[in-house]
Amino acid sequence: VQLVESGGGLVQPGGSLRLSCAASGFTFSSYAMSWYRQAPGKERDLVAGISSAGGTSNYADSVKGRFTISRDNAKNTVYLQMNSLKSEDTAVYYCKLGRGGRNYWGQGTQVTVSS
Repeated sequence: VQLVESGGGLVQPGGSLRLSCAASGFTFSSYAMSWYRQAPGKERDLVAGISSAGGTSNYADSVKGRFTISRDNAKNTVYLQMNSLKSEDTAVYYCKLGRGGRNYWGQGTQVTVSS
């Protein structure tokens, strides 16, 4: 299993970013996927999740209405569109696969929201 995140960077408050997570080494279309984030000194928290076919998604209250998770099973990629970014969204963002009782994580991508 390999998960590779990209798309992070520095953005001003109110701006947007789209994160991508390219997956390989497993049957991507068979598994739900999630995005998590971890700010300095804090625990890693769930941001959003999406079902295997993409028909169902869920979000942390803090990002509802601003973030959208999606996936392209033909490209083995899950996305996180982040709009109206706030300073409190600053964190390392990780995608996660849960399979066979084990969690697999990417290396993370840094998102910094600052003026």
